[in-house]
Amino acid sequence: MKKIFTIAILSFISISAFSKSVTNISADSSETKKTVATQVLKGKVIDKESKYPLIGVVVSLLSTNPVLKTTTNEDGEFKFSNVPLGRHEIKFNLMGYQTQQIPNQLLTIGKELFVQIELQEQIIQSQEIVITGQSDKQETNNELATVSARTFNGDEAGRFAGSRNDPARMAANFAGVSGANDGRNDIIIRGNSPLGLLWRVEGVDIPNPSHFGSVGSTGGPVSILNNNTLAKSDFMTGAFPANYGNANSGVFDLQLRNGNKDKREYVGQIGLNGFELGAEGPFAKGKKSSFLINYRYRTLGVFKALGISFGTGAAVPQYQDLTFKLNFPLANRAKITVWGLGGVSYIAMLDKDNDDKNLYINKGWDTYYGTQMGATGVNYTKFVSTEAYFRIGLAFSRSQTSGNQDSISPSKKPIDYYNNNATLNRINFNGVYNHKLSAKNTVNVGYIVENYYVNFGDNILRYNAGVPFQKILTDKKAEALLLQAYAQLQHRFTDKLTLNTGLHTQYFALNGANTVEPRIGVKWDISTRNSISFGAGMHSQLQPLYSYFVQTLKQDGSYYETNNKLGFTKSNHLVLAYDKSVGKNGRIKIETYYQQISNVPVEINKSSFSMLNAGANFDNPNTDSLQNKGTGYNYGIELTVERSLSKGFYFLISNSIFESKYKGSDGIERNTAFNGNFVTNGLIGKEFKTGEKTSLLIDIKTTLAGGRRVTPIDLQKSIAQNQAVYDNEKAFDKQLNNYYRTDFKVTFRMNGKKATQEWALDIQNILNRKNDFMQSYVIARKEMVVIPQLGIFPVVQYRITW
Repeated sequence: MKKIFTIAILSFISISAFSKSVTNISADSSETKKTVATQVLKGKVIDKESKYPLIGVVVSLLSTNPVLKTTTNEDGEFKFSNVPLGRHEIKFNLMGYQTQQIPNQLLTIGKELFVQIELQEQIIQSQEIVITGQSDKQETNNELATVSARTFNGDEAGRFAGSRNDPARMAANFAGVSGANDGRNDIIIRGNSPLGLLWRVEGVDIPNPSHFGSVGSTGGPVSILNNNTLAKSDFMTGAFPANYGNANSGVFDLQLRNGNKDKREYVGQIGLNGFELGAEGPFAKGKKSSFLINYRYRTLGVFKALGISFGTGAAVPQYQDLTFKLNFPLANRAKITVWGLGGVSYIAMLDKDNDDKNLYINKGWDTYYGTQMGATGVNYTKFVSTEAYFRIGLAFSRSQTSGNQDSISPSKKPIDYYNNNATLNRINFNGVYNHKLSAKNTVNVGYIVENYYVNFGDNILRYNAGVPFQKILTDKKAEALLLQAYAQLQHRFTDKLTLNTGLHTQYFALNGANTVEPRIGVKWDISTRNSISFGAGMHSQLQPLYSYFVQTLKQDGSYYETNNKLGFTKSNHLVLAYDKSVGKNGRIKIETYYQQISNVPVEINKSSFSMLNAGANFDNPNTDSLQNKGTGYNYGIELTVERSLSKGFYFLISNSIFESKYKGSDGIERNTAFNGNFVTNGLIGKEFKTGEKTSLLIDIKTTLAGGRRVTPIDLQKSIAQNQAVYDNEKAFDKQLNNYYRTDFKVTFRMNGKKATQEWALDIQNILNRKNDFMQSYVIARKEMVVIPQLGIFPVVQYRITW
């Protein structure tokens, strides 16, 4: 422990020394002349349903003395110059619309602040209705989301202790989400497999945005997403609207922010986990087009040199990623946006370098693993009137994994055991038309045409009568077309009662599988502080594409595909929620839900296998001879108590109690791999103003969750066969010890003449608790052991914006 803190302090000093090289654009500690530091605060106001810019909105800065006011122009834009630094509360008022206030908008010297807000038209205009937007996390970008949805922004991913600037790890703090895994950022929602999650960026479904994530998975050890590039985005955990398909558990709907169209701005970041540099601004001064680009190069070699474990033993992961967005406003209320993100990663974990701190491989193996992920697209958006717009988009994405695993014999000679090379390319063509018919009615229709190009190949060492041979698991080049279409209607009976209803359809051309999925949501604002919401819907998802091409070996040595007729797994969601506002910035929310799951792939022969448990391990399921006859169900209750950041203080407490069960082809009801039964998170943070231009932020997070479910290892059979043998009749019957972890983060922020600097120390698992990770059979010792997760893990970071 003493060594860890010494390393952290020395790293902090080193980064502080580095920061002195930028003192020409930061504060001079010897400066004695007092000046009031100011910055630009600007934004845009649009109609919530039509998305059309609103003219003449009165914008008031309530946090200044005197109160500053302005109005939006014909583009819905407003701008305040020379605003004092600090946190500000902004009020938006327009006759015929609900008044909205958003507090705690942070203004620093290093970056101009841009705020986009949506106002909702009143149906009955007899009295003023004030919505405090920042405290209401249910005010999502998608106005048709009724329950189990909330917004987040890049600031939260960077602020919360233990999040590592990762939106996925940040989401693990929310009710219904389990993230009790130090090594991965998988999103386990309400006991569902993480494979049930949909990732969407700029309206396009994308592959897994994680380094070291396998094709078909949805998480990994390190996120490719960059919190510095994110705008306000949505996260949904059930009964989501009809414009989302091919997902059974939840949705991450991410938006990339536009670059500053008025001024060039830069961000630099350095820490123990790598280097980052970003830039944004106008292409030409005085023009409205803008760019945003951010590049990160990461290596954990510094950790290794300092003796800190990050879960891969002596192996050092290498990875880098890039994110960009280009915005081109056109004449006649149109615009074109071009966006992209991607990353590459590689690691070699060798038996000779292995130790007990490696979470991903047993001794006796050499593993080489690399991944690539990329997605890019172009969107064209056009307002055909003040009440209607359409958007069409074209995108391309690619995910690839390559690796091989060698078994190390007693003579230390590598034996070729497993080889894999999987590539999945996708072309996505999508469109949406949105029309606000009146203050009461809005319709939204759209389509997604997605063509998959697969190239899967892997094989594994097997023995026949003692003779070794490489069994081919997959060897396929193919195309597969997925068509989706949807229609939605929002009807507002009154300002207090809203109905959202819709229909989503899917068709998979590979085998003709199709679904029709109705959705419905109702929200009733009982009073200004109390609301009840209800959501229900049918949701369907394809199997991981890899599974369709798994091959079965015949007795004559030939192969055939036994899974290519698999249909959609189906999940019926039912959610009831009660939400109460407490004071100006607090809320209490209770949600209860039930999910009935059917058409789950299980084996033709009687067994405990179910695709509902896919994603519990790092590899893809390569089980053949499957049929859609499995079932499952999840139910639970969730409690959220939250105070949004106000007067420098916030907290978030979430508690989830749930059950997650399934039946394989043997008809026996069992716990799923993700049935941890409970998750409790507590976050608290305080911002202290330590000077006119400096502040100190302290964040603490604690998590207590049920342990992972595992299938017991049959020790006697493992000894006899000299390999791990699992007792599948007791699948996921054993639960590891409960997970407990506390993270502590401290951040110091300083505004200089032209730049803002931040120094952060995030000590994850500060109590150094060794939580259970997985069970493993150690061949050399002929015993079963439980491998612990990461211990204390300090992350130091320096960030500058100018």
